Amino acid sequence: MNRGLIAVALAAVSLGTASGYGLYRVIMTQGEDTSSREAGIGAPEKKVLYWHDPMVPGPRFDKPGKSPFMDMQLVPVYADEAGAAGDDGKVGINPRVQQNLGIRTTEVARKELAPVVSAVGSIAYNERDVVLIQARSNGFVEGLHVRAPLARVHKGQALAELYVPEWIAAQEEYLAARRVGGGTGLNGLAKAARQRMRLAGMSEDQIRTVEARGNVQPHQAVTAPVDGVVTELAAREGMTVAPGMSLFRLNGTGTVWLNADLPENMSVQVRAGTAVEAQVSSMPGMVFKGKVSELLPEIDPATRTRKARIELANASGELTPGMFATVSLASAPRAAVLAVPSEAVIQTGERQVVILMQEGGTFKPVDVQAGIEANGWTEIRKGVEAGQTVVVSGQFLIDSEASLKGTATRMNAVTQATHRTYRTEGKVEDISKEEATISHAPIPALKWGEMTMEFALPAGGMPKGIAVGDKVVFEFSMPKEGVYQITTISRATASGSGGRKAAGAS
Repeated sequence: MNRGLIAVALAAVSLGTASGYGLYRVIMTQGEDTSSREAGIGAPEKKVLYWHDPMVPGPRFDKPGKSPFMDMQLVPVYADEAGAAGDDGKVGINPRVQQNLGIRTTEVARKELAPVVSAVGSIAYNERDVVLIQARSNGFVEGLHVRAPLARVHKGQALAELYVPEWIAAQEEYLAARRVGGGTGLNGLAKAARQRMRLAGMSEDQIRTVEARGNVQPHQAVTAPVDGVVTELAAREGMTVAPGMSLFRLNGTGTVWLNADLPENMSVQVRAGTAVEAQVSSMPGMVFKGKVSELLPEIDPATRTRKARIELANASGELTPGMFATVSLASAPRAAVLAVPSEAVIQTGERQVVILMQEGGTFKPVDVQAGIEANGWTEIRKGVEAGQTVVVSGQFLIDSEASLKGTATRMNAVTQATHRTYRTEGKVEDISKEEATISHAPIPALKWGEMTMEFALPAGGMPKGIAVGDKVVFEFSMPKEGVYQITTISRATASGSGGRKAAGAS
């Protein structure tokens, strides 16, 4: 291993404010330094980009001079310092290192995204296929053919045998009227008697049976009007029935409902008629297709979901109410939008960031506003433009590099301990509502010489008795970069005002 490289790394570890940062920078620049030495290229003359005050790094100046904020000279920032906190957060990485890190990029493009909404749900009976069978006259249940609920029945199948005295009287009257007419057809009296049977509650099938057999039918069968399942069974053999009493409740099974629970924020992407594909765990590999019948106008307050009612064909009866199902709903494609691969978006919780690759091989993190996601692509509503290049892989290493460079710049400008308190003395030059201008003594702990600068007033304001021109002893801290907050201040005593003393940190 190169001994010089080892020495540089050890020096960075021992002298740097963060040992990991020093070693990291040595490794990151190794490829660039080695390639320069191998090519025999000397260090080029540095180009000054701008000048700034390290203690107030935001404002930039196009020429050297004295800082308008502090009693000190402006400091130059060179072109090869790309990636410092004062250079818009850009970071430069040697191409050889980029290749070693496996950094991949792609262009921001316009795409038609059709997001697929995934949800879960359960199978239920189609409530539109419900049939209720009731008693229409007083009578008795003489026989019962279906004795348990959830039994499957077919259209025309006998469910029960009823004995209804009123029906017997109506049948006898009808048959007598036909005999009076000679049995050749329905006269006026026979028609009236037939209508009476219908009003008594007999069905057309039961009336036709009486006409065909020509005699009274004391027991009448109640048959199933549809294919389905007996979901409710109220009839019992031997019981008395009255008009309006429910005997059976049938539910057809030719179609079923799939009630899917859609997350509240995704339900807006679904409309009635949206195509659906569903799968159930008991039949792996089988896909059931249908459409959204309607979105129920209600949000579950506990789960924050909205139900989508989906109708599925069930001719073979394989889908049974209560089955658990997974659902995929494909919304209609939207107009082309700016999009990047989803893996290019860094989610920080409060921010969404992508890393842009700029001319000259530098990288810059940019805040974006992301939209819908579909097929591995994410819509970008704000922050980038078509044709720009974003980093797809390795962006976390670049983001870490930018953060390390920004941290190093701030540490050089201020100091590691920004929350320490410093004590010094000086003379009050001016007092405003929020600040006091003080000419203070040198502060060796901060490597400051004598200077005049502004300090934020204490939390309770300037104490009474201190005026412009007074000599004071005060302490201050730096709660954030570029802010100098007075914590305590008092007038200097006679013994302490004879000359300025060197101040330090407390």
